Amino acid sequence: MRRFLGWFGVVGMSVGAGACAGPRAGAGDAGAGSGHAAEVARLMEGAFSSAAQAAADPEYFDIRLHMARIWPGASDGAWLYVEQARGDLLEKPYRQRVYRVSARPDGVVVSEVYLLPGNALDFAGAWRTPARFATLGPADLTLKEGCDVALRAAGPGRYEGGTEGTGCASERAGASYTTSVVVLDEAGMVSWDRGMDAAGAQVWGAEGGGYRFDRVEP
Repeated sequence: MRRFLGWFGVVGMSVGAGACAGPRAGAGDAGAGSGHAAEVARLMEGAFSSAAQAAADPEYFDIRLHMARIWPGASDGAWLYVEQARGDLLEKPYRQRVYRVSARPDGVVVSEVYLLPGNALDFAGAWRTPARFATLGPADLTLKEGCDVALRAAGPGRYEGGTEGTGCASERAGASYTTSVVVLDEAGMVSWDRGMDAAGAQVWGAEGGGYRFDRVEP
């Protein structure tokens, strides 16, 4: 059975969320500590596809991922609109989020996950025209508590990490929380999300490894 997964998709599917009146205090900005946050944001921007992996392994779907910078004048980090859809249903994305990428004082890069207000499908395809987000601001978003992804440099142009702890709550298929492991580099990214029960046993998510999203031309 093929399974959807990925930091850019499943993190936040049935997770607890808190109302957000803006970025959390103390998160730092994209230039804090080092240039790692700015580099991570650069690596995240663009168009990505898992088509090659899906063609080689029927366990995986052909998923298309687009991430576009929004609010470029923000001083509290890099904000990205994230849209994910099946390759045969590009106009009907199944996941839409906003991420804020910033650096902690210790240099670790953190990507926070936010929900869009109202009907997210109203923003379908907005990666093509990020100016559509000029009518929104961070205070309009809802933070998904506990689902931050922390990334650390693992070589030139490469970052590795994931969620920390068990705070990314999930009720899907009997899960108690979600974990995510992420590798990001110049060629693309791998993300592996799994739902875990209270005992730490996996109850949903792919068993063979994460989705490989290759960087492609938009």
